[in-house]
Formats: sequence, structure tokens, C-alpha cells
Amino acid sequence: MDVTNLADLYDLPLLDWAAIQARLDAGFTQAPGSGGPDRHTCWLTTINADGSPHVTGIGALYIDGVFWFETGERTRKARNIARDPRCALSLALDEYDLVVEGRANQVTDPPTVAAMATHWSADGWPARVDESGRALTAEFSAPSAGPPPWHVYRITSSAATALQTVEPGGASRWRF
Repeated sequence: MDVTNLADLYDLPLLDWAAIQARLDAGFTQAPGSGGPDRHTCWLTTINADGSPHVTGIGALYIDGVFWFETGERTRKARNIARDPRCALSLALDEYDLVVEGRANQVTDPPTVAAMATHWSADGWPARVDESGRALTAEFSAPSAGPPPWHVYRITSSAATALQTVEPGGASRWRF
């Protein structure tokens, strides 16, 4: 892993990726009043066919060192990822503002899809595996997810940038 201190100019310390991972592992919720700017929202940026960015809020999870999200196959983010899997995910936590760059890939492995349904359900969204075993369904999802079935995506990170929002502060970038 290659790391760059982006706050060298201010004599701030290099941030520790393990501390950021530990914070992500502790979990984050989108419930109002639960932290961040009144809550934690993940924003996913994909690339439109014309090269412009498409940014949308998503209900991502961070499980075992990986960000996961779901969406319907007809959504713009799913169509963009099918054409070009490069993406970025941003998240404001109490201690850090974080951007992760990487590639999103659809996951259709039934045990993995079932495990992710369990995680989302435990986090408050009553997702379950659909009859195909390769996608999710539920009574509802975010309007930006489109109609069910919803497919699971895994982001394989290639880089991350974090700004520490509490003392002593700092900013670092990692390439994985």
C-alpha cells in the first residue's frame, strides 16, 4: 500500500488506514440523528456514457473491508456500471470524510447474495433473497433503486482519500 500525506503543508500527521477501517467496521446508519451531518449517507459516483459524472445517494454497507450496495438493473447507476465499472463512493462520518475509488461489480453468487440480505435486514432494511437466489427483494427500497429485483454490487477499492474532521486533523491518500 502506498500512502501520501496530503496535510504535510500543515505539519499534520499521516492518517492510519487501520483506524479508518476500524471506524467503518463499527458501522454507520442513515437514521436521522445518528451522526455525520445529522446522519450518514453514502454517495456513489458512476460515469455516464458521455463521460459526465452521475452522483446518487445509496444505502451502502461496509462488511469485511468492502463496500456493498444494491440497485435495480434498469437504474442509471447499474447501466453505467455495466458499461464502465469505475466508480467512487463518498461518506461523511463523525471523524472522517472519506472517498473510496474503485470498480463496482455485480455479485450473483447465491450464498453471498443471501449473506448480504441478512446484513441489510439486520441494519433495518427487510431485504430477502428473491426466487432466483441471485438478487434481492423487499416491500420497499429507495426510489433511486428502481423496482425489484435488486442486484448486489461489491466495490473493489483501488484508492481512498480521508480527511480527519476531529483533532488533530489530517488528510491522507492510499493506493491499494
